[in-house]
Amino acid sequence: MNAWQLVRELRIATNLPAAASFKHCSPAGCAVAVPLSARLAEVYHVEGQTLSHSAVAYLRARQADPKSSFGDFAALSDTVDEQTAMFLKTEVSDGIIAPDYEEKALEILKGKKGGAFIVLKANREYQPPDVEFREVFGVCFAQKRNDTQITSEHLANVVTKDNKLSEGAIRDLLVASIGIKYTQSNSVAYAMDGQLLGVGAGQQSRVDCVKLAGSKVDTWYLRQHPKVLGLKFKAGTKKVQRLNARVEYIENDFTEHSRVEWEALFDEIPEELTQAEKTEFLRTLEGVSLASDAFFPFPDNIDQCSKRGVSYIAQAGGSEKDKAVIAQADKYGMVMAFTGLRLFHH
Repeated sequence: MNAWQLVRELRIATNLPAAASFKHCSPAGCAVAVPLSARLAEVYHVEGQTLSHSAVAYLRARQADPKSSFGDFAALSDTVDEQTAMFLKTEVSDGIIAPDYEEKALEILKGKKGGAFIVLKANREYQPPDVEFREVFGVCFAQKRNDTQITSEHLANVVTKDNKLSEGAIRDLLVASIGIKYTQSNSVAYAMDGQLLGVGAGQQSRVDCVKLAGSKVDTWYLRQHPKVLGLKFKAGTKKVQRLNARVEYIENDFTEHSRVEWEALFDEIPEELTQAEKTEFLRTLEGVSLASDAFFPFPDNIDQCSKRGVSYIAQAGGSEKDKAVIAQADKYGMVMAFTGLRLFHH
């Protein structure tokens, strides 16, 4: 149900079709329907295709961290159309929840996995009870449900010298903030162009969340490096094989095992993508937004953000180190808003 709640809230907040790709109760990615650039269309293997809004939203959600999305549960805020169903048909996925399905889309999905693909229909009008319950080891806990709807109003308290948030930045901060609302705490998420780029979840240290999510951002962006896009695969190489090989290439996995596999995929073993080349390319990333499910306790979080092109931050505020954190954001020319919201999810 986390997946449906996420896309439902994201749809309300942005007025755009939304999608999520869930694994183990947290999103591997989520996104809204923002058109793809030509380069991203190439990275996502949809060059030259005209995509529906729902298809774009789910494609973006799944491509945030596609290795983690392998075997996901999908969620869409809008009616699932035939094109989105056809896209899902080719992916390794276990199920979907959405408010409605076109007749042809439903027929396609009913035939996936030999009929074992789970298809759920959500009720847009359903209003859950105010109090939630959870039983753990024979003990029942009760608490008021987190019914706060995140909106652009939560980004009004900008505390840095630069206080200008563009419409795109507001959209991306909403995507990141709503994404982590339904992610296991501690959590941090990077977003850009209406799409999560990386999520760090379930870490005991907040700076480790920032680093973990940041490493996923690095991989996402390096998939666009000319050397990666220029890899020459043999005819008939499957999409998932190309994806895995590109990630291994980015990670410099030049082990003997990989070389044997690569000989079956490539016409020739590619040149190494050096650390210097990766560092130089990553420096071109900019305009990224980041949201945290609680305050940043130390400025080192901001230092880590700066390595991934972060220009905009949304966090709860309220730390004893707020002044130092704000000063560090000012040092990097970032725009930071204090939301006053803690979004812990356990």
